[in-house]
Amino acid sequence: MLFVCNKAVNNQINARSHEYSGEHMPKPTRPLISAQIIQEITEWAIMHGVAFRQADHSARHCPFSIAPITMPHEVFERLHRATSLITRLINNVSEDHDFLQSSLAKVAKAEPFFERLLALHQQAHGDSAHRLSPARKPLLIMRTDFMDDRQHGPKVIEFNGIAAGMAPFGQRATELHAFIQNQWPQLYQTYLEDKHASPAENQAIEQLALAIVKAANSIKASFESRAQASLDGLASKPTFLMVIQENEDNVYDQHLLELALQKQGIRTLRRTFEQLSTQLSSGDNQRLLLKDVGAIDVVYLRAGYQYADYYSTTRSERVCCETLSQTRLFIEQHKVAVNATFSQQLATSKTMQMLLTTMPAEDYARWGLNLDDAKLIKSVLADMKPINQATIGWFNRQADKQEWVLKNQGEGGGHCVFGEEIANKLEQLAPHEYDAWALMQRLYPHEREVPTIAVRNSTQTHVDDLVSEIGLFSAYYDEEPATPLNGYAGYLIRSKPASENEGGIHSGKGILDSLVLSDA
Repeated sequence: MLFVCNKAVNNQINARSHEYSGEHMPKPTRPLISAQIIQEITEWAIMHGVAFRQADHSARHCPFSIAPITMPHEVFERLHRATSLITRLINNVSEDHDFLQSSLAKVAKAEPFFERLLALHQQAHGDSAHRLSPARKPLLIMRTDFMDDRQHGPKVIEFNGIAAGMAPFGQRATELHAFIQNQWPQLYQTYLEDKHASPAENQAIEQLALAIVKAANSIKASFESRAQASLDGLASKPTFLMVIQENEDNVYDQHLLELALQKQGIRTLRRTFEQLSTQLSSGDNQRLLLKDVGAIDVVYLRAGYQYADYYSTTRSERVCCETLSQTRLFIEQHKVAVNATFSQQLATSKTMQMLLTTMPAEDYARWGLNLDDAKLIKSVLADMKPINQATIGWFNRQADKQEWVLKNQGEGGGHCVFGEEIANKLEQLAPHEYDAWALMQRLYPHEREVPTIAVRNSTQTHVDDLVSEIGLFSAYYDEEPATPLNGYAGYLIRSKPASENEGGIHSGKGILDSLVLSDA
């Protein structure tokens, strides 16, 4: 995920070795957190799974802030309402197959991976003249990322509809700050912006688990009603399959969700596309079967958002990644709950975000939203522009180049161009590549009013220009919200120094954070 850059201030100091006490209150501009406290907090983080796996099978704690950010309660509630409506909109758009194929045809010609996705979507659902009834049940689990711009208020950065993970880390960050507040209340208060703000509840693990359990039980019950017998005793529980990347290090976040599912009576499994290419088969009534396991009820993709996830070094194929992408298609041709479907991945793309941003609010009626709901969604969508000759001319002659970001269709960090570099990139693009890119309004979020401490690799850093991004999770299943909170399923806060463009927790300068709500 990319953050915007405001100013360059990032002063790093070494951790002090003496204990924190009330007699030695740290000044906000000069952190005095003892090595003992830092050690205890990082050990808590690793013990509770807030970590990345290392190549030697040890664990490294995720970077985190020492205290939460503050947001007005009314702003958070507005984002909550908007996210529920956005989820409903994306769910309905993703099942509008004619619209997806007609509106995304141009970008498919401009971007090879997108072309592959749209071709797979057509294989699954047919063309407009020969529409096929989909077998899979869509389980939409998505994260909608916002920044609270100083001038324009909270705006959507992007939709994440595939591999939209880190909800467990979001909840754990909330719990980590509660741990700090309980153990070292004066330290916690020192770095809190509003001393009277209250922590925002965050049950992301449990809420996502509830949505998945609902889908798993629904699929299993639909087969049991037809007197479908289990292949073996192992298949008696609803079964959840997570599709993963090989040798990835962001596994503890995934395992936290799996543990919650296991507590709800769900059997959990993990496989790569390579493994699934030889292990899947069809049962009666389009039941999806896994070798040596039995029937599968839910498939959750934590892979599949890039070509590399479908690439095999052992295969020689005329079309890149043919076999493993066909494995994903094979899954969708069965009666199983799936996140993310091809449709959901297309519906949460940057191009679809641009189309929804630029179309009139009245057009949302196509997907069952009234005008008031459509206007609320539109109010949180940042301005976007397609790339064409007219836009390029306008940008070069008239635009304030610092007010825009150039984005392609890539997921995750490293896919944005800022400032003066945009003109250079636009000049390099061939006309047939234009549709793979879009300009988006650049957001300048509020900086935290009170300096804070970032902890990375057990080392503390003083940061006085921290900015934050809030991702709200949501879930929809079988055309209905899949959680008791109208589909809402918790949040993830990622913060970073304003001087950094790359704010990823995993590879950038981002840190896990949490949220407290104020009345102001």
